[in-house]
Amino acid sequence: MREKNEKLLSVLKLQPVVPVLIIEDAKTAVPLARALVAGGLKAIEITLRTPAALDAIRAVADEVEGAVPGAGTILNAAQFEQAVTAGSQFIVSPGSTPSLLDAAEDFEVPLLPGAATASEVMALRDEGYEVLKFFPAEQAGGASYLKSLASPLAGTLFCPTGGISLSNAKDYLSLPNIVCVGGSWVAPKELIVKGDWAGITKLAAEAFALKG
Repeated sequence: MREKNEKLLSVLKLQPVVPVLIIEDAKTAVPLARALVAGGLKAIEITLRTPAALDAIRAVADEVEGAVPGAGTILNAAQFEQAVTAGSQFIVSPGSTPSLLDAAEDFEVPLLPGAATASEVMALRDEGYEVLKFFPAEQAGGASYLKSLASPLAGTLFCPTGGISLSNAKDYLSLPNIVCVGGSWVAPKELIVKGDWAGITKLAAEAFALKG
């Protein structure tokens, strides 16, 4: 488990913001990923919320140099396997279930499981997880809540996602128990539809600059 935690951290430490993408048309995946990588955001979470998601992951894995594609919104063992087969290098879930954790044991690709309460964090710590997604971040208590967890749950790192934007990302990134944040603002739907890849690269560069 330690090796998987280290592998996951090596991905999440590439950048302060991991783009969380909902891709409607797989044809946009490659230029979108290239735009994000050009702005410094190599690790890219493509959520399994659309029929195009697996094809998008496959295209990014095969065609975008420097990209580290991951799959998000993984809810069960079948999706975990599909995402790994498509080329995902990390897996993200909004929560965790016993069956999902069992599936994660069968693959070398690391899982970033979600948690929103101290009890959920403790349960995942018992399973050996040291890096967790905090979701939905703003709705579940925000940066102040995560700050309050830093001391009693020392040793656990978080990637908060949900309601985070350029305006509040630093509130999270300044905390000692935050490794990065997840956000969709770096690839807004209107820019994807227009094919404004230069605009997305600019937003990605602004997000990367938060690394300080």
